[in-house]
Amino acid sequence: MKLEKPEYFLLVVCFIASLSSYSLFLISDYFSLNFFLSLTLFIVLGIVFYITLNRGIRRFVEYRLRKIFHSVQAPPKLKGNKLSTLLSQAEAHVEQLSITKQEEIKALKSQDDFRKEFIGNLSHELKTPVFSIQGYLESLIDGAADEPELRNKFLERARKASDRMIQLLEDLDNLTRLENPEIAIEKRPFNLVELIRETFESLDWMAKEKNITLELTEEYGPLLVNGDKKRISQVFVNLIKNSILYGMEGGHTKITITSVEDFLLIQITDNGIGIDPKHWQRLFERFYRVEQSRNRHEGGTGLGLAIVKHILELHDQTITLRSTLGQGSTFSFCLPKAENLVTFSSKGVPIK
Repeated sequence: MKLEKPEYFLLVVCFIASLSSYSLFLISDYFSLNFFLSLTLFIVLGIVFYITLNRGIRRFVEYRLRKIFHSVQAPPKLKGNKLSTLLSQAEAHVEQLSITKQEEIKALKSQDDFRKEFIGNLSHELKTPVFSIQGYLESLIDGAADEPELRNKFLERARKASDRMIQLLEDLDNLTRLENPEIAIEKRPFNLVELIRETFESLDWMAKEKNITLELTEEYGPLLVNGDKKRISQVFVNLIKNSILYGMEGGHTKITITSVEDFLLIQITDNGIGIDPKHWQRLFERFYRVEQSRNRHEGGTGLGLAIVKHILELHDQTITLRSTLGQGSTFSFCLPKAENLVTFSSKGVPIK
């Protein structure tokens, strides 16, 4: 077995201790020392032996512990004159290291489960429109193309399936960009009320299909907030779309704006089917669905709320939810107020 330097040192210490004992015997015998002088000399040599042996063992243990810690991470600074203190510190550090590693393993397993679930969901989401397009094309090839009415019907359905797939890919690309830590958002003042009205106009056709009313609870004047207008527009589009998809026929979606110190609190409320509390914790995850079949039938990608969450986090804000089954839901978030001393255009450009 190959000996390390501390082991050599320990052997030397033991050799010196043995030599000291033998020397004590020879000195006592040669000088014919009395009992008390021999005892005093024995005690002095014993103390020297104890200090030397203690330092030797401590150096040996320190060296061994340092080699152990080097194999897993940077060695800690272990301090203490007593060997027991040194070992206690090492044990505490190893225990903490074990806890840290267990947490890392748990996080890695969670990430792996999330990755598997995400890939499975993505595969399932893409298969649905792809198989629809494939089925309609095969039907057209088999003869349906000869019947104008049936041909137009199948082509329209294939177009809708392709639109859904394109929307899914666009949402995925958008979400990937938002999760990039180096992404830059362009914060500048814009008129919040004007943006909400523009969103209402763009989704009016969708609301009319279910006879749902989109409205602001008050006649607000211009309210300036500071943020990325394009990104905040995505937030409103996704939240209002959800309120329509899960809204009751003939229902409503209302937006309330409240001033809270340096912020504007925005609340988007509908009187739809509501969300069970058991879904709240995972509601903002990718592809998480409250109602699998209904959401897919309505054409949602399952990414809208995940996009909303990431956009608001880029603005250092969070989104909250209140919901009651059968009565509706309310999504709330804040945006910082902008300086109201300068007049801005709808694009956030100062007007001199």
